[in-house]
Amino acid sequence: MTTFQSPLKFSRREMLLASMAGVAFAPWLGRAQPKPAARPGANEPGLRVKNITRTTVKVPYRTVPARNMARELPHWKYIEVFQVELASGHVGFGETLLHYTFRATEDKNVAFAKGKNAAAIMWDDELGAGLQMALFDAVGRAMDVPVHALLGKQVHKDTPLGWWNIDMPPEDVASEAKTAAANGYLAFKTKGRPWFDIWEQARQGDMASSKGFSITFDYNNTLLDAERGIPILKAVEKYAITKMVETPIAQDNIPDGMSIVKNTTAKVAHHYGWPEAIFALRNPICHGFVIGGGANRVMRQGTVAAMADMPFWLQIVGSSITAAWSLHFGAVNSHAIWPAVNCHQLYTHTLLKKPIVVKNGRTPIPDGPGLGVELDHEQVKALAIPKPKSRPNPPRLLETRWPDGRRMYVANGGVNFMLRLFMKDNGYPYFEPGVTTSILSPEIGKDWKDLYDRAKVKPVFSGK
Repeated sequence: MTTFQSPLKFSRREMLLASMAGVAFAPWLGRAQPKPAARPGANEPGLRVKNITRTTVKVPYRTVPARNMARELPHWKYIEVFQVELASGHVGFGETLLHYTFRATEDKNVAFAKGKNAAAIMWDDELGAGLQMALFDAVGRAMDVPVHALLGKQVHKDTPLGWWNIDMPPEDVASEAKTAAANGYLAFKTKGRPWFDIWEQARQGDMASSKGFSITFDYNNTLLDAERGIPILKAVEKYAITKMVETPIAQDNIPDGMSIVKNTTAKVAHHYGWPEAIFALRNPICHGFVIGGGANRVMRQGTVAAMADMPFWLQIVGSSITAAWSLHFGAVNSHAIWPAVNCHQLYTHTLLKKPIVVKNGRTPIPDGPGLGVELDHEQVKALAIPKPKSRPNPPRLLETRWPDGRRMYVANGGVNFMLRLFMKDNGYPYFEPGVTTSILSPEIGKDWKDLYDRAKVKPVFSGK
């Protein structure tokens, strides 16, 4: 796709902004950060990492997420819980969503951290999500300060949280909207996909929602281009729930991105860094960002967003442990004003002694030491399993049906195997009314196995 920078001359503010982002932050974009020179703490022996324990748990989904996550993301149930014990006796905890995170903690990271001063290494994103989180928590507890005091100056006392679920049929969109509202949420993010009826999803979601509630559809590029995507976006934004959309088309398609912003009214959110932030600052392709990753990356990207006066939501995904971690970043990032997406509502268990409570769409920032929440050891013990050697990938055969009798069958492959078919214009069916998708049960017998084997090679079509 063609990318370009606007030929228009910049205002003085725009020149300053571009200069600050390009010069001050260019070294951080697309480049791994060097590991800090960590060594056992001679001056702060109490912060030395004495021991690290890891426990893998399998956390069940709630009923509605269970039947939808089963299609492409059954592996999100597998979580590794970390506990870091310092020489002082303080213990911090964190978690890694084993098969979905900016970086999973490896054995070599654990070996590196042992014996080091936790404060000297905790900013190293290369250590992985669970270990980094546990280090911050342990240091905060040892110093008797909340994690957000280690991140920066607190600017928010509470922060907005959003509900989340994967792509779903319209009736499940409506059901999740009601459940979210009943739990104090005002925002719900889900997926817009060519294999579900987006018009009916928006209609039923709107009917189920109370005044002020919003539903953000994340298209993950599947609208493909402005010409085809704008009519759909305009149809969906007729409903009061539509205040924002995410990644309607490939984010580096700058001409079409500008056209979408110009011709639609909902705010457009883009994942920070694709294309490089400087392009989003120079060209009106989005109204704000989606920011996630390790502590180092989140704080750097949040600073750029603040300099550019661009709002964003934090997207740091896991159970309620990760959601609590995310709250501390919401405390210190001035422009983290869109509802954070942590996905912790998927699960039947919080892994915490007390759940995160949301009221009127917001939750208070914890002010106790470390994460300010406590691990529920009984839950962890009850859900503990041996760590899988690889990503669990049970056989699944998806059937997509259109009202005119067409059928499409897709078998499981890599992560997001269905989505990857539709993220580019590869000739697969585009968004249509009446389409729906479900898992085809193996109970139909040998025909299922034959169809599954063929669909593993490439999608199988039948009907008109």
